[in-house]
Amino acid sequence: MKKISSILVVFFLIFQTSLANTYSSDPQMFVEELVNDAINKLSDKNLNEEEKKKFIENIAIENVDIEALGLYTLGELRKSADKDDINRYQQIFEKYFLKSLTSRLTDYSSNKFEVMSAEKKSSNYTIIKSKIAKSENQPEIKIDWRIYTKNPEKPLIRDLIVEGLSLARTQKEEFASILNSNNNDINILISKLEEFINN
Repeated sequence: MKKISSILVVFFLIFQTSLANTYSSDPQMFVEELVNDAINKLSDKNLNEEEKKKFIENIAIENVDIEALGLYTLGELRKSADKDDINRYQQIFEKYFLKSLTSRLTDYSSNKFEVMSAEKKSSNYTIIKSKIAKSENQPEIKIDWRIYTKNPEKPLIRDLIVEGLSLARTQKEEFASILNSNNNDINILISKLEEFINN
């Protein structure tokens, strides 16, 4: 779980950090505005680590479809597991997800971010292609954002595809490995997530 949480931290840290702003309903502008706000906020030396953690948590809750992501990462078990177990899993998954985002904070304000194109896949989904420019500390990184637009007034982030790697799919495969090793017992998966949260 540490591997995927590290990847998530790197790329979700570029979200904006002020709930006072209103973002465009256009998926491409939505991503651009989120990232530009983040660059400005993460360069603010007046914010301490705890303040940045709280900002990131708020932004994830507002702009990431955490509920859908949790169900997707649970795989086929979401169709057969007890409803109460699913609800408990969803609550734990959100805490796990938020801790993953805030486990390490890094200032990415010096990295140049660029949105290159938007491809509307359907009425519900748009893929935004972007990149983080090469710097002294890292190579160029290509990121595709999967933006859910069922509500056209409120885009939500469903997945990031980093250099061809879907973070949602990677998380799903990690959870599947835990479940497959434990007779598809959702309670074991919940316990593993709780261990991560409490460490």
